[in-house]
Amino acid sequence: MKVLVPIKRVVDYNVKVRVKADQSDVDLANVKMAMNPFCEIAVEEAVRLKEKGVATEIVVVTVGTKAAQEQLRTAMALGADRAILVETDEAAQPLGIAKALKALVDKEQPQLVILGKQAIDGDNNQTGQMLAALAGMPQGTFASEVNVAEGKVKVTREIDGGLQTVELNLPAVVTTDLRLNEPRYASLPNIMKAKKKPLDTVSPADLGVDLTPGIKTLKVEPPAERQAGIKVASVEELVDKLKNEAKVI
Repeated sequence: MKVLVPIKRVVDYNVKVRVKADQSDVDLANVKMAMNPFCEIAVEEAVRLKEKGVATEIVVVTVGTKAAQEQLRTAMALGADRAILVETDEAAQPLGIAKALKALVDKEQPQLVILGKQAIDGDNNQTGQMLAALAGMPQGTFASEVNVAEGKVKVTREIDGGLQTVELNLPAVVTTDLRLNEPRYASLPNIMKAKKKPLDTVSPADLGVDLTPGIKTLKVEPPAERQAGIKVASVEELVDKLKNEAKVI
């Protein structure tokens, strides 16, 4: 069974994001980049399926600039067999990415697509669902457990009321949640081996896809600074401040 794992290059989650002086975008100059944490979970799940003998090949793919090869190599160091970069300098948006992934699904014919439920930069939570709709594939989102057997995949998904289990016919799309697994670290030998694994580069035109953004960002600004808290001497003073200053009671 072939598993396709889309990943995304994002600002490392440990880095404090800065906004450009002209407020046109996030400042990425000299900023550490990494694989999106939810994508790491997707790669880990695919590798575990291969270790169980369920998956036979793992293909990772990303849509982005040439620099995204770094994250593809990381995914291959974690256990993926080969990688595909859809190279573009456009700021690709969820629908464009989903269209590119649909073209790759048609080409690669994977039985399972596993991707993170959302990226920590845009927080859109859209690409997986859009891909499933475009490809006409069933989808299991926010997965906390995945089991593949007899041409079907059972996905336990996290919902507001608890857990829900759905059974999907393969091929299918699954998006991963935080509690699905704990991603492993890449060992030095595997990092060296990843350098020799195949990494193919294609353009959006090769896939017949236009990645021109349909939404224009007008302004980016950081959240407002939170005011410091204060201490009160009594319950009466607390009630007075909540009533007359905060005006919440």
